[in-house]
Amino acid sequence: MYEKDGVVYAGNPAPLLKVIAVQPLDDYRMRLEFSTGEIREFNFFPLLDTPCFRPLREKALFDQVYLDHGVPSWNGGNIDIAPEALFEVET
Repeated sequence: MYEKDGVVYAGNPAPLLKVIAVQPLDDYRMRLEFSTGEIREFNFFPLLDTPCFRPLREKALFDQVYLDHGVPSWNGGNIDIAPEALFEVET
């Protein structure tokens, strides 16, 4: 049992999900290795029309993805995406 934000939950809290390796691929895809040990590919292309990700249309910038404390990031940390968002979408 644990408490978070004043709410008591049964069981144990889920471990924090992190990306431990990221590799940009062709066609705006990324190969991701998660802290769970799973390896997945994520198609980033549909997100490029979203205003916050629009700068990543520049493939050279997209390819500069790096990890900042387990979070895929770009442009000095001005652009990032939550590991959970990448993990939950099957592409």
